[in-house]
Amino acid sequence: MKKIVTILGARPQFVKGAVLSRVIQKHKEVEEIIVHTGQHFDANMSAVFFEEMQIPKPKYNLNINGLNHGAMTGQMLEKIEEILLIEKPDAVVVYGDTNSTLAGALAAKKLQVKVVHIEAGLRSFNMQMPEEVNRILTDRIANLLSCPTEIAVSNLKNEGFDGFDILVEKHGDIMKDAVEFYSKVSKEKSTIISDLKLAKNEFVLATIHRQENTDDKEKLTNVFSALEEINKTKQVILPLHPRTKKMLEKYHLQPNITFIDPVGYFSMLELLKNCSMVITDSGGLQKEAFFNKKFCVIAREETEWKELEENRYATISGTNTETLVNDFNQFLTLDKSFTEELYGNNVGEKIYQSIKKLIQ
Repeated sequence: MKKIVTILGARPQFVKGAVLSRVIQKHKEVEEIIVHTGQHFDANMSAVFFEEMQIPKPKYNLNINGLNHGAMTGQMLEKIEEILLIEKPDAVVVYGDTNSTLAGALAAKKLQVKVVHIEAGLRSFNMQMPEEVNRILTDRIANLLSCPTEIAVSNLKNEGFDGFDILVEKHGDIMKDAVEFYSKVSKEKSTIISDLKLAKNEFVLATIHRQENTDDKEKLTNVFSALEEINKTKQVILPLHPRTKKMLEKYHLQPNITFIDPVGYFSMLELLKNCSMVITDSGGLQKEAFFNKKFCVIAREETEWKELEENRYATISGTNTETLVNDFNQFLTLDKSFTEELYGNNVGEKIYQSIKKLIQ
């Protein structure tokens, strides 16, 4: 039986990995070994999380976190290489743009093991973002690039990938499969809407955690001033990221909105299904808003998901208070169908078939 090693390090990667793991288990043709680097330690990554999401438990837990980028990536590279020498896989699968992604790809490439990069070709064109560096380097050394959108494919063509011995395929966005699958059970798994006494479409879901926002006092102040203003129209619910909490305390900011503790995936799905709109600096949440038919105000200067902006399902508002509030108000009155097929269907199966072909 052929074998793959999947490298996961952050919760969004576990959600995406769950889709492919389910397809692999269904076919029973490929053995999957899961490595959890521990990059984003999260209590929701406990045994219960794996059971609820039907994810095979990791065979290896590296518990590498809380370090600077170089130290973290270096330690992961060392440990993943040791695992690959033991497991001798036919391919290594990595997701997205984290340090875990780059470390997994580098370890595999140096051992001449094939690399599959899922969510390839995304670009923010902002080299100040560590994620941008990770995704560019991973794309260049991979053997199979699974692109979520036509724009991602175009990005790679513009970088000369047609001249490289690398398979570039558009499969669609694997997160779409996850949202569709887990939305059917999220209400049974989470009571967050009733616990918070929230009415459908009567609150705004916000997340602010990106370092470029949290570590800049002016930007953070502007964003939360906007959220306070919006809170006068609709209640703003914000799961508070530890980094954001730390910086709000440092800057002595006490915004008048509703903060809640970080939530698990099922609770986030329920918040998405029931909110009226999303305001975020997250990448993945922009798409999840679309999958749940919600408009999204992006508190950043760029987005990797340009098709959302082009089709007017999201808007880049930056961190200007007035712009954020104005864009929120415009979306309140906007009526759209959310019928465009921007991210494909049955994505996990398509990715699996390409991986099988790569390693056969």
